[in-house]
Amino acid sequence: MPVRVEPDRTFRQALAAADRPLAGMWVCSGSPLIAELCAGAGLDWLLIDAEHSPNGLESILAQLQAVRGYPVQAVVRPPINDTVLLKQYLDLGVQDLLIPMVNSAAEAQAAIAAVRYPPHGVRGVGSALARASRWNRIPDYLARAAETISVTVQIETGAAVAAVEEILAVDGVDAIFLGPSDLAASMGLLGEQEHPTVRAAVEHCLAAAQTAGKPAGVNAFNEATARAYMDAGASFLLVGADVALLARGTEALADKFIPTNPDGGAPLGGTGDAPSSY
Repeated sequence: MPVRVEPDRTFRQALAAADRPLAGMWVCSGSPLIAELCAGAGLDWLLIDAEHSPNGLESILAQLQAVRGYPVQAVVRPPINDTVLLKQYLDLGVQDLLIPMVNSAAEAQAAIAAVRYPPHGVRGVGSALARASRWNRIPDYLARAAETISVTVQIETGAAVAAVEEILAVDGVDAIFLGPSDLAASMGLLGEQEHPTVRAAVEHCLAAAQTAGKPAGVNAFNEATARAYMDAGASFLLVGADVALLARGTEALADKFIPTNPDGGAPLGGTGDAPSSY
């Protein structure tokens, strides 16, 4: 007899059950080993990123398998809001999606259609071949598929901020996530995600989500900023990244043990090709 299994809890369900903001981190290395290491850290959720990271279908699958044994939600961000790509992600077993660069209600509706089977959407039917249904070991997967998936859309441009109420009203959008870096760039403030205008836009969207009764999250590596957004109503946050932690940690290690030229040049004994601190 085959083993009958049930779908994992979705990010939507985790947010609904939470009594505090959920803290997570980016997983950008493309490594299942690093993903598993992060999964055991005690955070609430991980974002496996394929928009700005070296992740393809195979590496995403391996990371999903690596983290599944840990009490952490695995959310995946595709590189684009594309029907065919989302179908592939879902068939891999991705249950929680963060869709980037959603600028209008129409774009949000397209994402929702991509994750639902007809007649409610346009997702292609291949569940018998797919990890999503555990190869038809999840009973009645086709009828239940929509309830096994959560969709968060990313608000990261001025146009998206202007349309946030309409985006939040789209049936099937479970949450929104604010990206202050791209938002700042779209406002002509590249690299200034702490600018008061950017922060005001983020807080406007957090308030809109509260009015709509939907969770809103935000990317905030600065602790003081993260806590301010929590106070403003953020339900979930990304507060670090695997590659950033490794970069800063190794730099700090080098600073401890590699002496610097007192004239401010290259490390003593070094080649001058790379500074010891940044």
